[in-house]
Amino acid sequence: MMTGLTVGDRTSADYVRGALYGLAAVSIWSGWIVVARLGLRTSLTPWIGLAAIVLGGGAPVLLANAGLQFAPAAHAGALFPGVMPLAVAILAAFVLREAFSGVKRIGFVLILLGVLGIAWEAVDATSIVPTIGHALFLGSALAWACYTVAMRRARLDGLHAAAIAAVGALILYMPLYLLAAGVTLIKAPWGDLALQAFVQGLLTAIVSLVLYGRAVSLLGASSGAAFAALSPAMTAIMAIPILGEWPTPMDWIAIVAISLGVYIVSGGPTPQRPPAAVAKLT
Repeated sequence: MMTGLTVGDRTSADYVRGALYGLAAVSIWSGWIVVARLGLRTSLTPWIGLAAIVLGGGAPVLLANAGLQFAPAAHAGALFPGVMPLAVAILAAFVLREAFSGVKRIGFVLILLGVLGIAWEAVDATSIVPTIGHALFLGSALAWACYTVAMRRARLDGLHAAAIAAVGALILYMPLYLLAAGVTLIKAPWGDLALQAFVQGLLTAIVSLVLYGRAVSLLGASSGAAFAALSPAMTAIMAIPILGEWPTPMDWIAIVAISLGVYIVSGGPTPQRPPAAVAKLT
């Protein structure tokens, strides 16, 4: 006969489940970045929370897609999901009153150093065009951070938050997009349209939001959001065979730093922090 699970067992199971949800969402985001590049209940008033979820759920994709016209996919993977955990941490500290342990702070520093390394490599002294894309990526990270904190504050699960964001984004952004790119859509091959609709419309806008919401519900805002920073490695690897874009040595060093930082911030077990202690940090 099986005995009941201990608190430590349940905590470990929650971490594993949350991590799997986060990794699944990141896998979709990484694929979306490459494909997009290829296709060139709260003390806050309900309206404020609703606006943050609707705008935050749609604006990141809009801004990131625009940024991909000016910067490579590897930079999008670093500066959008890479910076987002830092933005979530700042907002969570002020809005949710989340406290961060010394271990988590080390993880945030690693993520920050990695992002700065990618940004340093991205600077082009002869042209200002790449910096436009980088600014758009940072804007998308801030928008997604607003969505994350609003969802956590409202105590919404992944499915409900995704439904609000998806429907709101459809009503708000679709008319603007059709006005701006209607002619281009008509001329585009049906195969290309189907690919973008599947990846960006179904996987990115719905499936990834549900998975990401589950990760945040299980791990907390800052810990769940940390998995997003793993996207640079996945994006960079996917971009090699699909786009022919090879990361520089500095990019690879930054990717390692970001990935290690994500593991620490997300609450992964370390020698000083066994699995049973994770709940105390989230």
